[in-house]
Amino acid sequence: MAIGPRLEFRQSQSLVMTPQLRQAIKLLQFSNMEVSAFVEEELERNPLLERDERSEGFEERPDPSLPSPPPEGADTAELVSSATIPDEAAAPLDADHAATYDSDSFGAPGAGGSHSFEADERDIGETIAATTSLREHLGEQLRLSFPDPRDRLIGAHLIALLDPAGRVSVEDAALAEALGTEIARVAAVRARMMRFDPTGLFARDLRECLAAQLAERNRLDPAMATLLDHLELLARRDLRQLMTLCGVDSEDLQDMIAEIRALNPKPGAAFETMPTMPVIPDVMMRAAPNGEWLLEMNPETLPRVLVNSGFAAKLNVRAQRDERAFIAEKLSSANWLVKSLQQRAQTILKVSGEIVRRQDGFFRHGVAHLRPLILRDVAEEVEMHESTVSRVTANKYIATPRGTFELKYFFTTALSGTAGESHSAEAVRHRIRTLIGAETSADILSDDAIVLLLRKEGVDIARRTVAKYREALRIPSSVQRKREKAISA
Repeated sequence: MAIGPRLEFRQSQSLVMTPQLRQAIKLLQFSNMEVSAFVEEELERNPLLERDERSEGFEERPDPSLPSPPPEGADTAELVSSATIPDEAAAPLDADHAATYDSDSFGAPGAGGSHSFEADERDIGETIAATTSLREHLGEQLRLSFPDPRDRLIGAHLIALLDPAGRVSVEDAALAEALGTEIARVAAVRARMMRFDPTGLFARDLRECLAAQLAERNRLDPAMATLLDHLELLARRDLRQLMTLCGVDSEDLQDMIAEIRALNPKPGAAFETMPTMPVIPDVMMRAAPNGEWLLEMNPETLPRVLVNSGFAAKLNVRAQRDERAFIAEKLSSANWLVKSLQQRAQTILKVSGEIVRRQDGFFRHGVAHLRPLILRDVAEEVEMHESTVSRVTANKYIATPRGTFELKYFFTTALSGTAGESHSAEAVRHRIRTLIGAETSADILSDDAIVLLLRKEGVDIARRTVAKYREALRIPSSVQRKREKAISA
């Protein structure tokens, strides 16, 4: 066998992820907020992209109550004799203008005042009061409450150790050793700061937090203190044992539990919460006159961009070779972005339409008619891959007559039926909640009883599945529900 160099030609196929393909896949799984941010970055990066503001603009119409502007080139004499200046009959010179324009009416209701906010040109951010953080709020109280600098230092250290819920997990002994002071001094400062607004901060655990709030209300009696010492029994809803330990009857125990529920277990969370952002749906759904459903993309979530091909042509006239390559790259990137955005909108509409078609019973009759649905079912119908359908339905919302839902909500696992049909797991959970909500104190449904009722309705379900769904719905067991209803009765 001869050994030597030689040339060979081989042909093979491979899938290459180009940057444009990665961009298109990324746009599919982006939410509308992420797409808007991505488009803003592309507008700044690509000079051939521009915002399409044609649908956002409006034609300004003149107010019929105001005089028309004078035509261009009009003579001064014509303007003087025109109707823009009122004559004596229409507006006498000795008229009482104070009755027409009241200077006080602009600040208070009056003849010339306006009760609407349409004339207010301030930005909405200027009308919102500046929020104070929790540490700033506590720092002001610390300076007013402790004249001794050593106590202020201990208090400042406690404020720095606060967690988002308002607790301090460090023991007084460890804090005293770190600061080089007495434990009693640290405990005294912390006990006084627990009365700061909001009450219950700087507590080490839940019991101490609730006890501080009850003491502030003068409700920390021995029975309430015993109840706080046995919060685990309250969590298990063992009300009979709590009545024995606290020495109260069922009515007093219910009042005590109501007082505890009115307290704030996390007093520091109110200062740290961020404003809730509203969910903006990607797809709008409404009923047509013929009873069918109409779907359209929400125009507020659609980025409007255009490719300025004319500007690119002007640049190419005097551009050098490397400059032309740069312009061609930016033009190709701009065209691909516009095409990807259009394809994204069409794909979302296509997948949403198939979901609506399969879950028609839910939109017409409610959650009890929700059908089992998996990604493969939609992918086969719209002729796409399951991963594409998964990306399309992630972080996308649809506004329906029954509310706004994430597209992922309509994909539920199937439970087999006694007659061979399948049932949606979400519909079964809704049915379990309905059955438990309709029970009386004399007829508490156990998990086995719920299984029998569901099997009579055609749902083949196991007892452990009922228990799992009940716990997911945060519904106590039948024993705990029986105790609560017996005591309340």
